[in-house]
Amino acid sequence: MATPINSLTSDFAVAPQMTPDDMAAVAAAGFKSVIINRPDFEDGPNQPTAAAVSEAARAAGLRVAYQPVVSGQMTADDVTHFAELLQTLPAPVLAYCRSGTRCTVLYRAATANS
Repeated sequence: MATPINSLTSDFAVAPQMTPDDMAAVAAAGFKSVIINRPDFEDGPNQPTAAAVSEAARAAGLRVAYQPVVSGQMTADDVTHFAELLQTLPAPVLAYCRSGTRCTVLYRAATANS
């Protein structure tokens, strides 16, 4: 897997854009779930779709959730939903967006009062 993974805790990490080809390596690295926070086609038609990544993730034995969040437009509902995903998806969880920053901000907001 060529995409760098940044572990924030032992149960949560973030990464920049992942591809379907990355999902087997994500599972092999020990992750149990993937959260996709990047909206489809945010960077144009060459970006892998959430459906394609989700299919590969499931084939690799991963649970997957697609929660598109527009960069710079995160809402309280986005944070609440992300917190729910963190509580319901099997850990460790890997979340990705364009650079990993959006996922990091979501994680910090969702866990601020824990």
